[in-house]
Amino acid sequence: MASEKTFRDLFLDEVRDLYDAEKQLTKALPKLAKAAASHELRTAIASHLEETRTHVARLETIFGLLGAQVSGRHCAGIAGIIEEANDLLQDDLDDAALDAGIVAAAQRAEHYEISAYGSLIAWAQTLERGDIAETLNETLDDERAADEALSSLAEGGLNDQAAASWREDEHEEAAGDRPISETVGSEGSPSDRRPHR
Repeated sequence: MASEKTFRDLFLDEVRDLYDAEKQLTKALPKLAKAAASHELRTAIASHLEETRTHVARLETIFGLLGAQVSGRHCAGIAGIIEEANDLLQDDLDDAALDAGIVAAAQRAEHYEISAYGSLIAWAQTLERGDIAETLNETLDDERAADEALSSLAEGGLNDQAAASWREDEHEEAAGDRPISETVGSEGSPSDRRPHR
């Protein structure tokens, strides 16, 4: 009978999961950047892509510190987030709405990673592996900064632009729902015209 897995095995599994997540993101982020209409959003995603490559390298360092082989374990969580982002890119959205959606999709990934890195840091500290906790914390700081940058873009105009197109749609729909007498020109509605005698 196989022996039960230990806390070390759990820790390694989580490192492998995050390693795969970061590798998946190195492939997904360029697609999001390319689809973004906002120059600032494209730049923010491209910048975080470079950080993500650094995160991969840091995790490889952690494998070394643990004396373990570098390998990933499929991260279903980030795969689902990426799948939703890909679905978003297939939707026929105007530029402003798409940018708002891209920010939301990217932040979902950031929040997933922030949670995962936070757990690993706590575990590393419990195991008295300050060297590993310090390396993981560098990445956690990057993830939090990326999340804050995305929030700043959203709150600094991207959400307002998307909302403006929504308000325009509502205005057009409301105009379309008015009675004919309110939407015809200066001649008035047919009911306002009196027949000639």
